[in-house]
Amino acid sequence: MSTSTPLAERLRPSTLKDLVGQQHLTGKGSILRTAIEHGKVPSMILWGPPGSGKTTIANIIANTLKVPFYTLSAISSGVKEVREVIDTAKKQTGAILFIDEIHRFNKGQQDALLGAVEKGIITLIGATTENPSFEVNSALLSRSQVYVLKPLDKNDLIELMQHAIKTDEILKTKKIELKETEALINISGGDARKLLNLLELVVETLGDKAVITDEKVMDIAQQRIALYDKKGEQHYDIISAFIKSVRGSDPNGAVYWLARMIEGGEDVKFIARRMVILASEDIGNANPNALLLANASFDAVNKIGYPEARIILSQCATYLASSAKSNAAYVAINDAMAAVSKKGDLPVPLHIRNAPTKLMKNMDYGKDYKYSHSYDNNFSPQEYLPDELSGTAFYNPGKNAREDELRKYLKQLWKEKYGY
Repeated sequence: MSTSTPLAERLRPSTLKDLVGQQHLTGKGSILRTAIEHGKVPSMILWGPPGSGKTTIANIIANTLKVPFYTLSAISSGVKEVREVIDTAKKQTGAILFIDEIHRFNKGQQDALLGAVEKGIITLIGATTENPSFEVNSALLSRSQVYVLKPLDKNDLIELMQHAIKTDEILKTKKIELKETEALINISGGDARKLLNLLELVVETLGDKAVITDEKVMDIAQQRIALYDKKGEQHYDIISAFIKSVRGSDPNGAVYWLARMIEGGEDVKFIARRMVILASEDIGNANPNALLLANASFDAVNKIGYPEARIILSQCATYLASSAKSNAAYVAINDAMAAVSKKGDLPVPLHIRNAPTKLMKNMDYGKDYKYSHSYDNNFSPQEYLPDELSGTAFYNPGKNAREDELRKYLKQLWKEKYGY
């Protein structure tokens, strides 16, 4: 392998014994390891964060089984490339097709794989950072096993760096002291590929006698590391900056980070889905139209696609950022779920229980229930919470014009019961 090849690629394991992390999948006696050792690997979806080993596991499977191995990227490949691989695989036995970022394939592209997977022409290995339940169509999902990869923990990452320093053909020729590791681990965000390439950058900068400290790593990182790249390795950092800009009511910050994601090749559905969540989590009833616009934007960008989808995303992002904010709905459900967890299954008050049978009616199910629409203003005060939680205000309207109106209305109805 060329010395110009990045460290992460030079160190990519070719056998299971060299793989760091993912012991629940590849450790002795695990389901996936057993399948590999018996040479009977099913089509699968590997779901996990960047740098957790999805591509590495695919390569290990191909290397162990010694079968034809084809790789496609969903970013740059389409139905044509898929069919070309399938046509070639028909003349071979046991071919594996690895598709990176399979969540970026649309329904038509995914459908093109179905027949070949069903007939066993190819064994599909798809890699995704997104929940396959949402991003992979049900027909393809039902024909594949889903394996969830965990983020590498601190010990895994330190082991990986120490292994690199001892065994890599270039690094082992240098005198390297790994004095501190926190900055390397934090900047890489648990991404093994990014961690190794950052380690290599630091060593190149410090020279043959490299004493690696957190301070030196931070200095080098600030000078040399791009804040976003086409592979999306800063995926989580950038989306975090975007979310916090919208939450912080800065449309300028929001549209800048949006542009960074678009330029970095981020999946349009991922951005749009995050804005739907934002519309409820950070705006909620302060402006109910935010959720309507975000949902409409999600539908629109899926129909339109890039490059025009950027305009729709920009409209939605700047609207959400400029909107009044409230996290009251978010806090309400969290508090309610915490109460459920703490108090357990509290009994439903008799008067609001369902009473479909005579026996239930005889047991006073539904007795004394007051049908709200039979009263003035469509309201009659009665208890809707279990006795133990009576008077608990899970929903506290935020301090904004819209929810101030809601607070006044609720206070008028409930007087002092909920403290509105």
